[in-house]
Amino acid sequence: MKLRYAGACARCGTTIEAGVTADYVRATRSVTCVECPPQRAAQEEAGVATAAPRRAAEPVLTLEHVDGEAGASAVREFERRHDARRERVIGAHPKVGRFLLAVFDDPQSTTAWSTGAAGEQRLGQALSKVAGPRLRVLNDRRIPKTRANIDHLIVCPTGVFVVDAKRYRNARPSFKVEGGLFEKRRRVLTVGGRDRTPLIEGMHKQLGLVREALAGDDVPLQGCLCFLDADWPLFPDPFTVADVGIVWLKRLITILTKTGPLDEARIEDLQWRLHEAFPRQN
Repeated sequence: MKLRYAGACARCGTTIEAGVTADYVRATRSVTCVECPPQRAAQEEAGVATAAPRRAAEPVLTLEHVDGEAGASAVREFERRHDARRERVIGAHPKVGRFLLAVFDDPQSTTAWSTGAAGEQRLGQALSKVAGPRLRVLNDRRIPKTRANIDHLIVCPTGVFVVDAKRYRNARPSFKVEGGLFEKRRRVLTVGGRDRTPLIEGMHKQLGLVREALAGDDVPLQGCLCFLDADWPLFPDPFTVADVGIVWLKRLITILTKTGPLDEARIEDLQWRLHEAFPRQN
C-alpha cells in the first residue's frame, strides 16, 4: 500500500517516506521496504556482506490520541461557497459588487457551514481535553466514495461512539410520540418545535457504515447528536430517539468517560480500524 505517514522498515531500518509503496502488516502496524528482501537475497548470493538488520521500534506507525482537525471540512466548504459568491457578484456588478457584498450577508445555506464548523470545533476542543490512551478521537472523517463526512468518532472503554455536533441557538431539543391504535408508536425528534427527524436518519446511515467497517467485532456502537447552545432546561433529562442519544456537551463527556470493558490495547486497535475505514479529510 502507499503509506499515508512516514515509517521505518522493520527489516533494515531505512526511513520510508509518506506516499511510497511499502508492505504494511496491520497486526503489528509495521512497514517493510518492497525491495528489501530481494536486495538482501541478491547480496547474499553474490557473497556481499550484509549489515545486521536493525530492530524496528514497536509499533512503527502510531496515531495520536486525537487524530484529525474538527470542523476542517465544514470550514473549507464555507470558504468555497463564500469565495464563489464573491466572484459571481463582482463579475456581474464590477462597479458596485464590493458595496453589495459589504451590505448583504452570505445566504443561510452558506453561513450554515460556518455555524456547523464552529460547533464541531467546540466539541473537538472538549474531546481533546479528556482524550488519552483510554479515550481516542477521530475528527472530521471522510466517508469513501462520497462527499460526506463523519464529525467525530470516539473509542472509549464502553465502546465506539459516532457523534454529530449540532448548533441550534436558543431552541430546545425534545421529542413527541406519533402513532396510536393502528400505527406503531414512535418518537419524533423536534428542535424548537420543528420536526428534525432527518437528523436521526442521517445518524443511522453513519452507524450503518461504521458497523460495516467493524464487521465481525461485537464492540458496542452508539450514535449521539450533541446539541450546543440549545435551550436546555435547568435540569435536563437525557433521552433517545430511535436508539440515538440526544445529549448536551457535559452529558456527552460524562458518558464517554465512564469505565467499561475495553482496555487500552483494544481501544487503540479500534481507532486504527476506524482510521483505515474513514481517513481524515485532506
